[in-house]
Amino acid sequence: MIRIPDIAVPIGVDIDAYARQSVSRTLNIHENAILSCRIVRQAIDARRKENVRYVVTVDVALSTDESAILRACGHKGASITSGIPAKLQIRKITRRPRLRPVIVGSGPAGLFAALTLAMADTAPLLLERGRDIHTRKRDVAAFWRTGRLDESSNVHFGEGGAGTFSDGKLTTGIKDPRCAAVLEILREYGAPDEICIQSKPHIGTDRLAVVVEAMRKRIESLGGEVRFETQLTGLCLSKKSLREYRTRSDEFEADHLILAIGHSAMDTFEQLHADGVAMLQKPFSMGLRIEHPQRMIDLAQHGRFAGMLGAAEYKLSARLPNGRGVYTFCMCPGGVVVASASEAGGIVTNGMSAFARDGMNANSALLVDVRPEDFGSADPLAGFRLQRIWERIAFKLAGESYRAPAQRVQDFLANRPTTAFGDVMPSYLPGISCVNLHECLPQYVTESIAAGIHRFNRQIPGFAMPDAALTGVETRSSCPVRIARDGTGQSNIHGLFPAGEGAGFAGGILSAAVDGIRAAEHALQSLE
Repeated sequence: MIRIPDIAVPIGVDIDAYARQSVSRTLNIHENAILSCRIVRQAIDARRKENVRYVVTVDVALSTDESAILRACGHKGASITSGIPAKLQIRKITRRPRLRPVIVGSGPAGLFAALTLAMADTAPLLLERGRDIHTRKRDVAAFWRTGRLDESSNVHFGEGGAGTFSDGKLTTGIKDPRCAAVLEILREYGAPDEICIQSKPHIGTDRLAVVVEAMRKRIESLGGEVRFETQLTGLCLSKKSLREYRTRSDEFEADHLILAIGHSAMDTFEQLHADGVAMLQKPFSMGLRIEHPQRMIDLAQHGRFAGMLGAAEYKLSARLPNGRGVYTFCMCPGGVVVASASEAGGIVTNGMSAFARDGMNANSALLVDVRPEDFGSADPLAGFRLQRIWERIAFKLAGESYRAPAQRVQDFLANRPTTAFGDVMPSYLPGISCVNLHECLPQYVTESIAAGIHRFNRQIPGFAMPDAALTGVETRSSCPVRIARDGTGQSNIHGLFPAGEGAGFAGGILSAAVDGIRAAEHALQSLE
């Protein structure tokens, strides 16, 4: 097949038909010679608001000699391709090990590590401290409705990990061939087909739950086992090698354990540190969630084409004179701000949207980088303690009921408490308390956010609209530690393979899934 990139398609036309006609012109052939023309990549180019358009890449099969046609047309970007979807190449081991490999955590890293090991016929055991996806969804809904937190089953703990209650974004900055294979697997287990062609794919929290359950059932069908409500409580070592792991109920032998615990299992990190697992401080971010009318964002991003291209997104960043970086993160078009606490007495926010992205508000995190020198201690776990401090301050400020502290943008910029909201009502449940958000984050964070709002208003007119709503606090965008690992994927403990966001080597669903596959591949090399 011939792959042709960067075909510009006007808004409002039949994309497939227009692309086919463009291919005919580009290759200088009659349309009848085109056996198939399949879009493999699709993006929106909105850099010029008066000329918003689609840009697509297509794979074309011809009834004539494709190599000769390609040479004759002289298109510099076109190339010959197989057109075959990416697949994970997993070789089964020759003999199952005496001790099956163990995976801790069922987020993207853990699920994909378990699937990889199951495909290799190792009968892996997946441990998850939280509950299965259906029970977990009920627990989370009850928390949002009543404000009663279940510390074992919440937005961060349970089948699917924290990403299950998000926008389900599948974008990443890593360049790894496994990314395409991950997208194919997600599509195979229930994600929309278009994630494999969109430049900014997303699944949505409603679809993610279906995918997560289907992957678990596949792991089990291949001989794997999944145990819920089973928390890792420690490791037993012999000469810096893994010999056993502990849960609340017992101790079990293991010599290969993939640690995919996510970025919020603070108690587990504390125990692992006590057990001698080497960790390093790592920068992370803190900030707030901001909400605008989705219609305003659509108009700002898509101009006269607003409403024709789905809910618009944005991604903004700036380096401030104070040396801090401020940026938007996990932008959720047509979504809601959700309560994401996992420990009693703390407020944590996050954003979530369904696949349709059809809510009234757009929301995004507004984050500021926090560096190890801000932690106040050389202790590897000092970043976690800093998170806890500000989460608990927010909890107290809002009335100690899991209501979140919130403020209008105009009041935040004026550094005064909000008394009432206007056109944009915060979507956070179980409710909000009107406060001055400058009191629940460090000054360097709030001042940087205020400066960032003014900067971003130049890029998206209306970003600083007086009635835009801010909700706090957002502290869990990434892990404040990195678990050291070597070229074999192992930590300083032989047989322990750190993976995903909690290990400090990923930042999102797609990169965490890829890192989980890598960890499984390293474990397989050690098992053979």
